[in-house]
Amino acid sequence: MAVTKKRKAADDKRVAQRDNVYENMQESQEVLMPSHLDEVIAAVSVTSKKRIPNKLLQTALFQPPREKLHLCQERAKSCLSSCEYKQAIQELVRCVALTRICYGDSHWKLAEAYVNLAQGYLQLKGLSLQAKQHAEKAKEILANSIESPYHDNTDIFKCSIELFHTMGRALLSLQKFKEASENLVKAERLSKEMLQCGNIIKEEWVEIQARIKLSFAQVYQGQKRSKEALPYYQKALEYTEITKDERSLECVPVLRELAGVEQALGLHDAAVNHFSRAHLIVLSKNPSPEEAADSAHFIARAAVASGRHDHHDVAEQYFQESMTHVKHSEGAGKAKFLSIQDEFCNFLQITGQKERATMILRESLEAKVGAFGDFSPEVAETYRVLGRADLAQGNHSAAHTKLKKCVQIETFLYGSQDKKTLATQQTIDTLSKISEAATKPKQSLKAKTALCASIPQHTVPGKARHNVAD
Repeated sequence: MAVTKKRKAADDKRVAQRDNVYENMQESQEVLMPSHLDEVIAAVSVTSKKRIPNKLLQTALFQPPREKLHLCQERAKSCLSSCEYKQAIQELVRCVALTRICYGDSHWKLAEAYVNLAQGYLQLKGLSLQAKQHAEKAKEILANSIESPYHDNTDIFKCSIELFHTMGRALLSLQKFKEASENLVKAERLSKEMLQCGNIIKEEWVEIQARIKLSFAQVYQGQKRSKEALPYYQKALEYTEITKDERSLECVPVLRELAGVEQALGLHDAAVNHFSRAHLIVLSKNPSPEEAADSAHFIARAAVASGRHDHHDVAEQYFQESMTHVKHSEGAGKAKFLSIQDEFCNFLQITGQKERATMILRESLEAKVGAFGDFSPEVAETYRVLGRADLAQGNHSAAHTKLKKCVQIETFLYGSQDKKTLATQQTIDTLSKISEAATKPKQSLKAKTALCASIPQHTVPGKARHNVAD
């Protein structure tokens, strides 16, 4: 009986232990499951964990795909409009995945999602190849898309226009100008046919044309065919002003590119005017100091490039304005300010204000060493200009010292056989020869004086010695 009781007590103890283990496992699962669910939601949800409360995480997980797709599309538009391109790419990638879930692999909307993703990649420098690949994927989907014969194909044609235009821009960025032009021609022809058939209204056609004309202009300009690019830029500006507004920020890049072409063609008055128009638009939109500085800098450069005397005041005005904006935002000792100041000094030298330029450069030397480093092109160039200024003033010793520092930096940066280094060394060698030639008469004069001192004063060359009695 005693043995039976002991065995029964041991069995009860084992059962209790198993029950405790089971209860602990249940509690552990209850604790871990919500945590694991949160991780899944954070991975798949289009809304980040930081943006929504914990109570809504499970709701976000079970949100219908079409609602998620709409949310992603809105976020992508918002990111693109605020120039947050990396975040926009993330949203556009989600749009592709959600569009495939909602519509399948052969729907034109999936092609549209790939086109939008390609356009997003075009906003980021150096990713044109990715944009081209996504555009090719969109083209493949459109070619194999299955639609009802009774379906209105207007949306598909609009998607095709965007596809051809995007492919053209991607190829342009890759400098494949012929293929780019071919795709732009397709986009233009299709948009014209849609207008003639009444599938798009005139305002919509004008907006499409503004983008296509600008791309055509960039294709020609990329091939250095400025004369052919000019009318396309002019049309692009005209259409952009119609669809947006004459004072819209969308006009600014078109105005600047148009001005650049006009500069290349020698139409300097028109270039300065268009840069000035762009500057007024920028200033009217509460720009940052950096944006205002860059905008003023464009005008200053255009005025200098004209080489005309009546543009000198314009150049100085906008150089000063640009430097003022940078000085207020970054300070006078920063690289950007010093670079603009160097351009201004070069302008002063061209216009005959060499003393003023030299004074500014002398004052900036210490700041340049701090901003660019002792062994930098900027410091070397400053020593070179200051050395030549000293040379022009006849201060050969100071000129030799500065040019010696210049050639040391250039040798370090470019090597002893570089054109710049050799040119500076040649100036130093010439200066050394001049200095040697100048010191030779002094040396001969000193030798003659010493020789005279060594000869007794009572003897005169060519005469007999006099007797003391005489």
